[in-house]
Amino acid sequence: MTTTLTKPRKTPGEILLQFVAWEFWRNFRMADATFFVVILPTAMYLMFGVAMDQGGQPAGEGNVSAYVMTSMAVYGAVMATTSMAGSAAVERSMGWGRQLNMTGLTDANYIVGKMLTALLMAISPILVVYVVGLMSGAQFDSFGHWIGSAALSLVVAVPFSLYGLALALLFRSETAVSAASGFLVIFGFFGNLFIPLGGVLLDIAKFTPLYGPAMLARWPQTEGLIVPSEAGAPVEFESMWLLIANIGAWTAIFGILCLLGARRRTTR
Repeated sequence: MTTTLTKPRKTPGEILLQFVAWEFWRNFRMADATFFVVILPTAMYLMFGVAMDQGGQPAGEGNVSAYVMTSMAVYGAVMATTSMAGSAAVERSMGWGRQLNMTGLTDANYIVGKMLTALLMAISPILVVYVVGLMSGAQFDSFGHWIGSAALSLVVAVPFSLYGLALALLFRSETAVSAASGFLVIFGFFGNLFIPLGGVLLDIAKFTPLYGPAMLARWPQTEGLIVPSEAGAPVEFESMWLLIANIGAWTAIFGILCLLGARRRTTR
């Protein structure tokens, strides 16, 4: 009598972990994704936070380099969540999910896996930018400021997964995902993320999607301080409630756009 040895079937948890590991590595090794999500924010930090003479000057509970470091970490994390959510929607519309189902990956685990991958991709620029910042002169007054600003940089990036998903559902193409990432550069400028704004531009910035997230991520250091756009300008502080309102309003807008995109897809 002969016995046949069969390979044990993998559990749903093992399949999910393998999918997350494979998906993260697939996205991380893509040159365009890694460049815009990790390398570009790090390079911008080195240019604006280190190369400039004012990097060592005090700014709130830290220095200017730390202020720029947090801003670039937010930008990288937002780019990651936007692109990951958008690409997931496009993949589903192209039937990629059905192919993965043949491997034992359920629809629920596919969604969870994509969420975990987006989280890992968003953590990547924060980790890299903060490590480079630590090695190049960025300073906070306490270790808690490092943890607080890094954690908030990740939290404020989460709503932008709805933004990437909304554009992908509305236009259903990879071009839409690229356009969504491209608009983030404009949002970043008008959101007071790259350079300090003043006057009318600052008034406009308060209604843009990245103003609230950027200010909230920098809150442990600045506590609402608006860095003046020029020397001698009066010192201003932003209200926490305005930042929360900004984030809440844009999250609702992105959510409504997602619903409109989903309904448009089902009516076809």
